[in-house]
Amino acid sequence: MWHEDHQTLPKVDKFSLGLKIDTLFVETIEAVASASFLSPTDKAPYVRLAIRKMDTLKVLLLVLWETKSLDTKKYIALSLKLEEIGKMLGGWNGQLVRASQQVQTKQNSPVKAEEK
Repeated sequence: MWHEDHQTLPKVDKFSLGLKIDTLFVETIEAVASASFLSPTDKAPYVRLAIRKMDTLKVLLLVLWETKSLDTKKYIALSLKLEEIGKMLGGWNGQLVRASQQVQTKQNSPVKAEEK
């Protein structure tokens, strides 16, 4: 989807914002791929990195749209997909946070005297 839109950008935007957006897409994919192969305790930083990259993507696409370099139909189509991906990443991050809190709670719970 973005690849076709990138090709139709005005030259000045294609090699500035367009290139940065391309890079952010790749970096987001790298962060998600890295997280998927890590243990649950090591995933969170990579998931949060992917979320930050997605948020930056949304802002840069908004700039392209506001400068009329990206038409409304393409902007909406991309934004909907990015929103869906953002929800997935947010859900994944939420699961990791809850799991981390449960582990910390178990580690900090007092041991009963009779279990010693």
